[in-house]
Amino acid sequence: MSEIKIIPLGGVRENGKNMYVVEVDELIFVLDCGLIYPDNELLGIDIVIPDFTYLEQNKNRIAGIFLSHGHEDAVGALPYFLENIDAPVFGTELTIELAKISVKSTGLNPKFDNYHVINEKTEIEFDNVTVKFFRTTHSIPDSVAICLDTTDGTIVYTGDFKFDQSASEMYKTDFAAISQIGQKNVLALLSDSSDAESYVENVSDMKVTEEIIDTFNNAEGRVIVSCVASNVMRIQQVFDAAYQTKRKIFMTGTKLVQVVDTAINLGKLILPSKNVIVTQKSLDQYQDDELVILETGQSGEPFEALQRMSKNKHKQVNIQDGDLVYITTTPSTAMEKVVARTKNMIYSAGGSVKEISDTFKVSGHATPNDLKLLMNLLNPTFFIPVQGDYRLQAAHAELAHEVGIPFKNIFIPGKGDVIEYKDGRMRMSGQVPAGNVLIDGIGVGDIGNIVLRDRKLLADDGVFIVVVTISRRQGRIVSGPEIISRGFVYMKASEDLIKESTEITKKVVEDNLENKDFEWSTLKQEIRDSLSRYLFDQTKRRPVILPIIMEASSYLKK
Repeated sequence: MSEIKIIPLGGVRENGKNMYVVEVDELIFVLDCGLIYPDNELLGIDIVIPDFTYLEQNKNRIAGIFLSHGHEDAVGALPYFLENIDAPVFGTELTIELAKISVKSTGLNPKFDNYHVINEKTEIEFDNVTVKFFRTTHSIPDSVAICLDTTDGTIVYTGDFKFDQSASEMYKTDFAAISQIGQKNVLALLSDSSDAESYVENVSDMKVTEEIIDTFNNAEGRVIVSCVASNVMRIQQVFDAAYQTKRKIFMTGTKLVQVVDTAINLGKLILPSKNVIVTQKSLDQYQDDELVILETGQSGEPFEALQRMSKNKHKQVNIQDGDLVYITTTPSTAMEKVVARTKNMIYSAGGSVKEISDTFKVSGHATPNDLKLLMNLLNPTFFIPVQGDYRLQAAHAELAHEVGIPFKNIFIPGKGDVIEYKDGRMRMSGQVPAGNVLIDGIGVGDIGNIVLRDRKLLADDGVFIVVVTISRRQGRIVSGPEIISRGFVYMKASEDLIKESTEITKKVVEDNLENKDFEWSTLKQEIRDSLSRYLFDQTKRRPVILPIIMEASSYLKK
């Protein structure tokens, strides 16, 4: 028997940032390496990735990174992982190409080239583990589930998936493979929980294509389609609908063009006509009712780009009277305020908005009936719901119990929890370092809670700067105090407050100058404390107070 550990480093109690570690004896298998986009509280943060500390400590044991699909919640953290860990990367053809784009875009490890293309028939043998795959349906082609065959049974990780009986050949789920795996011993199932609470079934993608065609036919002007760049299925549907309604497509954004070119070159995205795509220079040659603008933005939710279009600040296309903005992505609940603000801006600019979610339930993730069907087909001994907030994991656990898996065999882990299988029993056995690493520009992990707190204070209450020049030798103030306020109060309308703040600062400095051996840090802290008490008493706000104390370098006469 083997010693097996399953450790989520991301993707649990959150929607994204998938990363799961499976240890079989001395070998470590990493399943997905994704990121998540920050919520509004993480001011200035670009992306959030898993904490790789545990894997860095055990990098010599890593057999490989196995990717389920090409979305950023599965491959987006790969550049940062590969910066310090040299391990082979396995994925399907499109997934590997999108992973390469992600790695190259950061410039962190441009020489890395240890990629291995697999398909649903590939079997990779290690000492006591065989890694296999089966095809799944998602909103991007070449999606697969990952199976680790061990001496104690198979561990199955679904990745993001759904079932669609009318899916095209490129997106079909391999139900025969699932059934064959289920006839053997499935030790544990790690399954996507993103839509475990849904009471409405997903419509087929064939119905979605029909809806997009109908929307294009009825639009009297330009249609600006908003979707995620890596949602290749939706892009294919837009291409097909544009061709059938005799419209031309203009694509904005470098990321979108990269994804589309890659998918076309691999045969994963089929152009219905070579002339369906037009350049920006040729837009004036067509009437408004002959155009589709495909906008994806630069991140997971393309609403920032739509806002720029509404304010006439987009580099390529701006919203004009008669435009229909067609939102074909389903925004996360965290984006509700952003969506509402964006829609208001679009209407103010003369456009109108239609959301595909107003008509259909559209998702790339399995609903409860799909989830229960998968569990019945695989019949796992143990079940671990992943990919979703805690309430979604808990809802998925209830579904597992409904199909006959006892609660004692269901584990709802948090990040870093170790689920250990030993001597025929599975149990929680401890924790490893885990959490969020914040990426801000080129900074990786150098933004912590203190910096975020200061950013929030600056955003909420502004900054209050005090500048004083002193002569320690003469024991007096040479210049100042001078007050500068940004984002706190309007100085011309707050003369009394500024005057009193000046006097408070002056007194604190003079009191400290009476002792020529005073500490600079003590002086600055006393200024902060005195001004903080006064400013809060007067305004009920706490700005960031920055005392700047300079010492005169030359002797000045009184």
